[in-house]
Amino acid sequence: MKVLYFIENLGPGGKERRLVELIKKLSQYPDIDIEIVLMSKEIHYTDILDLDVRIHYAIRNKWKKDPRILFKFFNIVRKVKPDLIHVWGNMVAIYSLPARLLLGGVLINSQITDSPINVSFGLLGPKLTFPVSDKILANSYAGLKTYNAPTKKSSVIYNGFDFQRLANLTDKQEIRSKFNITTPMVVGMVATFYPKKDYATYLEAAQKVLETRTDVTFLCIGGGNAEPLKATVNPKWKSNILFLGSQSGVESIMNVCDIGVLCTNTHLHGEGISNALLEFCALGIPVLATDNGGTPEIIEHDQTGYLLKTHDSVDLTERLTDLLGDENKREQFGKAGQLLVQNKFSIQQMIDSFYKTYKELFK
Repeated sequence: MKVLYFIENLGPGGKERRLVELIKKLSQYPDIDIEIVLMSKEIHYTDILDLDVRIHYAIRNKWKKDPRILFKFFNIVRKVKPDLIHVWGNMVAIYSLPARLLLGGVLINSQITDSPINVSFGLLGPKLTFPVSDKILANSYAGLKTYNAPTKKSSVIYNGFDFQRLANLTDKQEIRSKFNITTPMVVGMVATFYPKKDYATYLEAAQKVLETRTDVTFLCIGGGNAEPLKATVNPKWKSNILFLGSQSGVESIMNVCDIGVLCTNTHLHGEGISNALLEFCALGIPVLATDNGGTPEIIEHDQTGYLLKTHDSVDLTERLTDLLGDENKREQFGKAGQLLVQNKFSIQQMIDSFYKTYKELFK
């Protein structure tokens, strides 16, 4: 069977990593022929270039909603003649409609990767694409519920973590030296600096913790414009709160952390299944995260970490203080998190679920 994937780009995002991991594994299956369509030449996950996978480009102009992509994708589908079209994103799902309606084939829709509190502003895509999609796949049950996906043709396939990614981590001391981390304790948040992530609460709590103990370094790891947030940090904590920017080999940096944090701006965003949380758990690191979207499907409160109140720096401060002062609890939560990822979020479970879905839909 020939599968044609369609995604905007392969930049440094969780959805993009997930697709690349899927393609890497499925490209080894002798009964699957894979091609991919990108709307940008940005490729952060360059592993894709080493695979026997043909890449087509449907580059859009400066206008994000470039209508020419409708025709470009239509022509690619007409030439490739895929058995299955698998779209990953809202805009690519919309752009796929003429090809699906006029050329036929099977359309698999993986545009649900979050679970916002208010989706009314973003329902146009689902309203247009859900009716003509043969299968709708989300990475969380919260996402299916939020977008009111039709039950009969919708399923959840969780993100899968590949433990092989942890086989060659950089030595912890080398990471500490590289970023001048001198404190015994380290807390980290991995997220892009953009409005959907709540770095403000994280930084506020970090400074409250540092008022009572200075043996902790707080890491802010991610791309985007961090300058406004840097300005909120008291100069006396500049050596304890480090902004590392976008980093390759992020798992090695996460590995020096004693606690992982993910704060979400729930006014704008609801998480699907956060890859950062899965990575922290896989490393045996306890996690604290805003209680929203699909996050409770990862974090078992008071078992693998703590679910946090929304935009509540006091709650985060108290939870951080608790875990920083209790090594046994950190170890207990960390081991439970690792086991959870192994049992519920393994890469093989994800691959098997996609493969089974493809086989069921392939005529």
